[in-house]
Amino acid sequence: MASGYRNGTTKGALKVDRPLSMNSNVKTSSIKSKSAQSPYNAPAIRRSGQAPISGSAGPVKDDSVVSGRVRVAVRLRPRNAEELVADADFADCVELQPELKRLKLRKNNWDSDTYEFDEVLTEFASQKRVYEVVAKPVVESVLDGYNGTVMAYGQTGTGKTFTLGRLGEEDTAYRGIMVRSMEDILANISPETDSVSVSYLQLYMETIQDLLDPANDNISIVEDPKTGDVSLPGATLVEVRDQQSFVELLRFGEAHRFAANTKLNTESSRSHAILMVHVKRSIKGRESSILSENGNTSHLVKSFKPSLVRKGKLVVVDLAGSERIDKSGSEGHTLEEAKSINLSLSALGKCINALAENSAHVPVRDSKLTRLLRDSFGGTARTSLVVTIGPSPRHRGETASTIMFGQRAMKVENMVKIKEEFDYKGLARRLDIQLDKLISEHERQQKAFEDEIERITIDAQHRISEAEKSYADALEKERLKYQRDYMESIKNLEEQWAIDQKKHCNDRIGSGPKDGCLDKTCNREGSSASISEEVAEVKKALENEICLRKAAEEEVNNLKSQLVQWKRSEAAGNAEIIKLRKMLEDEAHQKVKLEEEITILRSQLLQLSFEAEETRRSLDRGGSGKFLNGLGSLMSQVRHPHLKDPGNGPKASIAKLFEQVGLQKILSLLESEDADVRIHAVKVVANLAAEEANQEKIVEAGGLTSLLMLLRSSEDEMICRVAAGAIANLAMSAETNQELIMAQGGISLLSMTAADAEDPQTLRMVAGAIANLCGNDKLQTKLRGEGGIKALLGMVRCGHPDVLAQVARGIANFAKCESRASTQGSKTGRSFLIDDGALPWIVQNANNEASPIRRHIELALCHLAQHEVNAKDMISGGALWELVRISRDCSREDIRNLAQRTLTSSPTFQAEMRRLRIEF
Repeated sequence: MASGYRNGTTKGALKVDRPLSMNSNVKTSSIKSKSAQSPYNAPAIRRSGQAPISGSAGPVKDDSVVSGRVRVAVRLRPRNAEELVADADFADCVELQPELKRLKLRKNNWDSDTYEFDEVLTEFASQKRVYEVVAKPVVESVLDGYNGTVMAYGQTGTGKTFTLGRLGEEDTAYRGIMVRSMEDILANISPETDSVSVSYLQLYMETIQDLLDPANDNISIVEDPKTGDVSLPGATLVEVRDQQSFVELLRFGEAHRFAANTKLNTESSRSHAILMVHVKRSIKGRESSILSENGNTSHLVKSFKPSLVRKGKLVVVDLAGSERIDKSGSEGHTLEEAKSINLSLSALGKCINALAENSAHVPVRDSKLTRLLRDSFGGTARTSLVVTIGPSPRHRGETASTIMFGQRAMKVENMVKIKEEFDYKGLARRLDIQLDKLISEHERQQKAFEDEIERITIDAQHRISEAEKSYADALEKERLKYQRDYMESIKNLEEQWAIDQKKHCNDRIGSGPKDGCLDKTCNREGSSASISEEVAEVKKALENEICLRKAAEEEVNNLKSQLVQWKRSEAAGNAEIIKLRKMLEDEAHQKVKLEEEITILRSQLLQLSFEAEETRRSLDRGGSGKFLNGLGSLMSQVRHPHLKDPGNGPKASIAKLFEQVGLQKILSLLESEDADVRIHAVKVVANLAAEEANQEKIVEAGGLTSLLMLLRSSEDEMICRVAAGAIANLAMSAETNQELIMAQGGISLLSMTAADAEDPQTLRMVAGAIANLCGNDKLQTKLRGEGGIKALLGMVRCGHPDVLAQVARGIANFAKCESRASTQGSKTGRSFLIDDGALPWIVQNANNEASPIRRHIELALCHLAQHEVNAKDMISGGALWELVRISRDCSREDIRNLAQRTLTSSPTFQAEMRRLRIEF
């Protein structure tokens, strides 16, 4: 079979028929080196005559460089199902002595060769023990700043990928070295200061391809002319923060790795997989304080030292298995792949032989594999090699070759060197942060200074105002004092004038008129006249002052009345303001209450939106097409405790939603102008449609019509995808719903959606809906007439395994109903599937690697073959050979028996098999 991409399956489970046992009777202990020094802690400097795989030679002067031998462990896999039957009468070709770290390879029943390794792992050794003795010391070295390599070598089908790349999703005890290494690395780094990045590559036919970016299929190798380090600048480098994202990356990369079916392995690796993990750890720099004096003042100056950065690189290499063409049965393109694999492994063996023999020339450039591993063998990396062997005596030659490869690798010594450098970029960032802090502090002090100036200015203005007010008060008091003195003076003058006037009258009365005193009398009359004038002037001034005083009093009274009116107006305004404030507080309280209600409704809507998103990944698990929403409900209840109902479990939130919102209101949101609201609403409807109890209510409330309207009018692919999923749920079991979908043009709308969609998840939902409709006997002719079969066949362009599985299910449902109709006599003539051109695709995928696709296609072929009118077309289309294979090799007994009965009962098939001499 030609090689192809893996469709997301875990390769380790397919390469070993019986998984390695978790139970190990061997006690876990530290690996003891057979040499005088431990290979990981040997202090001796490497001999100057030893040449690394890079070809450079010369004495090493760096104190951080130490010698470290390549460590080799051998692992025996248990017999698989084929070997248990074929080799039942023969003993294993190897005998393990794990306590002595020895392995005996039998030549015959009397003679055997003995080999010693750093560790011998039996078929009962657990994945955890394999990791601890093979990879854990290398991972610890990588965390300390060294480069490290873990590599698996062996014949195809002996468990290399099981040892290295098993994801362990079905059982965590089966996790391989890649997953366990990343667990240890993530557990020993600080996310704030350290970083971990990974690249996942494959070397296929001497071409380096990026498994994380399949379009990047020709990556070049770049060598540093000074240090000889090898790098791949064109490879995708993804930063890893948690274990789950790393497992997703491995699953994605494994799906794009080349594999093929051979006689030795049902899914044999046709490429070398290389996982590169770059670990960058920061060692915080010390701060020293320097005391400097300037006159009588001391200043504490801090000088920053740059942090040390240790960069370690872990390379995990899953080599493709070595194989003999006569045993693997490779032919065609698979044969070319086998040749390329054997050439690269042969080049690696030559390099290891040259290093083990201290040869002056190491042929590194004979292969890209040896160029990539130049640092792992004879370079500066700590290297652990695990060689995997099988027990079968039929493959003794391959087992012996693998053992000798491990023996030669044990003679290779590496010059392990720590990689440290100063983090000047980090220091620059710290200085930038310090500068920003100083600038912020300066701005804060400047703001405080300006605030102090403003405060002093306000205080000065306040004091000036008080001084002016005091001066005005003193001036007013002085004026009042002068006015009072003036009034007292006037009063005194008036009193004096009255006294003088009275005295004058008394004098005139006492003296009488005398002739001699006429002159005196005239003089006195003149003085009296002047005094009278003066008094008149004083009176006039007094009257003027009185008038001014009255005017001032009137003005004061007016001001007082105005002040009273202003106070009344102010009181009325204050009352109005208090009233408005109370109204505003009531409005704010009402707004808060409404916002709380909106938050509750939104949280409920988001809860079921999350459940609907979970259903997107759960279509067609087990062939029924029903969505699973338990996990999403539980997670939503954790996120929204107010929706949690411990008595009802995951369904409590849906019941609560019906009580608080109502189905009709949810369906009305499907017509909302807000795109986000429409998306959340259609997700909720899809989630509700997953429950059979809700389907009838949704249809009665017009939900089916709304969903079909969304397919017709919406241009948002996410809305179309979720709406198609909801329609698939409604079409899952009830024939009434299926007839309503067909009556409202559902097939035409689904076909249009499939033609416009590119996303595999959308196509999967549409294909699932059509597949459910294909299972209705009454709708066969109408479904085919509206383009349902052509729509299914058009979706195979996507190539995604989930989409193909839904297409295969729909074809199987259609073929089953059509076969039933032909048996009952309600249909004549050949199959609509053949008329619409589905037979070539059916034949092509009859032996698909994905079991869901293969199972449905095998069932469709058997149903098509039950009617003689289809026999000639099936023979000309190559379907006869697939029917014969199904009758012999199908894993399901019911399908195998159906194929046998079909071939036996068909005269056309019997005649063709006799002509082709097919024994049956």
